[in-house]
This record gives sequence, structure tokens and C-alpha cells, in this order.
Amino acid sequence: MIIKDFKDVERVIAGEGAEKAYIRWLIGERENPPNFYLRLVEIEEGGYSPFHSHNYEHEVFVLDGEGALVDEEGKEYPINKGKAVYVPPLKKHQFRNRGKGLLTFICVIPK
Repeated sequence: MIIKDFKDVERVIAGEGAEKAYIRWLIGERENPPNFYLRLVEIEEGGYSPFHSHNYEHEVFVLDGEGALVDEEGKEYPINKGKAVYVPPLKKHQFRNRGKGLLTFICVIPK
């Protein structure tokens, strides 16, 4: 078993095209889990993740802040603390911080 404090995990840029958006790989390649990776995403005020798609799903649970999930048509779906989000495979999307302070969420993806 593995137990760690999220503050001890390096915060890295959330990919090319991201602005003020960071990921902490809480459970990732280093831990070699059999099925899923667990990430903590932190998006600062005015920031956003890359606008992208991929061949796998991911599930999100918003821990704090206010933002929007943007789809390929540019439509924004509000998200905030306590909301659960499912993004299907191949669906273009982006997360944007639309509030004050950090937008923070857990993101689970397949290994």
C-alpha cells in the first residue's frame, strides 16, 4: 500500500497549450497501479487546461473552486465544488477556472 501527502508530489504543467494549469500525479507510473492513474489538477485564476481529446475516458471530482468544462463547440458547462464529471473517449474538452482562487479536482484515467 502507498500513502502520501499531495503536497509532497511535484506539480507539473498540465501539457502544451495549458495556461496556469498543473497536475500532480498522485498515483502514476512510479507506483505502477494495475488499472488507473490518480491525478490532482490545480488551475489558477484565469487558467485553463489544453483543449484536447484522447482515446480514453476520464472521471473528475471537483474539490474546490468554480470553473467550466468546455466542449468542441465552445459550449461551457459550469462546474464547482462537489460536482462529478465524466468525459468520454475522443471528446474534445478543456477545463477553465472561472472563479476566484484555485479550481482543484481529482482526475482518474485508465493506465
